[in-house]
Amino acid sequence: MNAAIADLVQKIRALEEELEVQMALARADLHLHIEGGRIEFEQAVRLRHEQMKKRLSRYVLGARPLILITAPVIYAMIVPFVLLDVFVSVYQAVCFPVYGIPKVRRRDYLIFDRRYLGYLNALEKLNCAYCSYANGVIAYVREISSLTEQYWCPIKHARKLVAAHPRYSSFANFGDADGYQKELEAMREQVRKARGK
Repeated sequence: MNAAIADLVQKIRALEEELEVQMALARADLHLHIEGGRIEFEQAVRLRHEQMKKRLSRYVLGARPLILITAPVIYAMIVPFVLLDVFVSVYQAVCFPVYGIPKVRRRDYLIFDRRYLGYLNALEKLNCAYCSYANGVIAYVREISSLTEQYWCPIKHARKLVAAHPRYSSFANFGDADGYQKELEAMREQVRKARGK
């Protein structure tokens, strides 16, 4: 990776860290604290949340008919998400030890904390759990697949990617055979050591 790209990657990571700090500060303004994995709001906030909750009957009856009709299509996607989750977890369990890659912790990607929001009714909480699972599985799969790509084929594409994973910028340039051969083992070693940071 050339120095200019390395410098930009470092700046992006610094900005991402700064963004995380700012989001943590914004969360602090919401008067919540976490104890033993459980999220607690101050009593005044909890009461306000309860007042804001939309009754389940009003929520369902107020929905547009097309939304009600498409709901089964959305929820049918749980089957491929579960299958993807299972298959990728098995893949990682079988293959990563062979490659010397530490396993990705699934629990870091599947977070179900929206159930603590008192302003959501039961169906909204179910919808949030579904979205948390689906997006968590996709993030988990992306992490595993990006580690696999860095191990086996750390080469950039000739065309611009819409949403490259964070490791992508350090890959060898498309068509740079010397760079690929020279850096392949170093890229593999990075994968073996970088997990768990």
